[in-house]
Amino acid sequence: MEIIETPLKDCFIIKSKKFGDDRGFFLEALNQKHLKNAGIDLNVQQINFAKSGKNVLRGLHYQLEPMAQAKYVGVISGAAVDVAVDIRESSPTFGQYFMAELSSPDTLFYVPRGFAHGYYTLEENTIFYYAVDNFYSPEHERGILYNDPDLGINWGDIEPLVSEKDLKQSKFKSAELFR
Repeated sequence: MEIIETPLKDCFIIKSKKFGDDRGFFLEALNQKHLKNAGIDLNVQQINFAKSGKNVLRGLHYQLEPMAQAKYVGVISGAAVDVAVDIRESSPTFGQYFMAELSSPDTLFYVPRGFAHGYYTLEENTIFYYAVDNFYSPEHERGILYNDPDLGINWGDIEPLVSEKDLKQSKFKSAELFR
């Protein structure tokens, strides 16, 4: 397992070794010992799956304390552009985003607590999964508008399918953030 730093403090890309032959493949997607050795303490409480068609944009989502969530995300099939935005006011990378393409089950993205998260699907039938370290709590759920000019996220030349809920999210300047 290779753990790769990103430009955002505390966010990592994780590359798992994939072993395959003409029968298929095997990979170890989550290994607590390897993550802990890299300083990532992820105690998974819930695993979620989402299946989407092409051009679906979900996000930018997060939960406030005490129900904040760290996320360990990837695709099982299909491909997505995944985005994390640092919304921790005390962080040296506050207000910055990182974007990664996830197109194989052996590439994962660790997004710690204090980040807004979203993704855009590049293929039909993309199956995205999230292993999270805290339970979903509707009362603590928040979001930031995916195309807020203050964030300047370059999603590319897209015409996304976005939920009504996500179209009504807060702008970054008025969002409830982490200290």
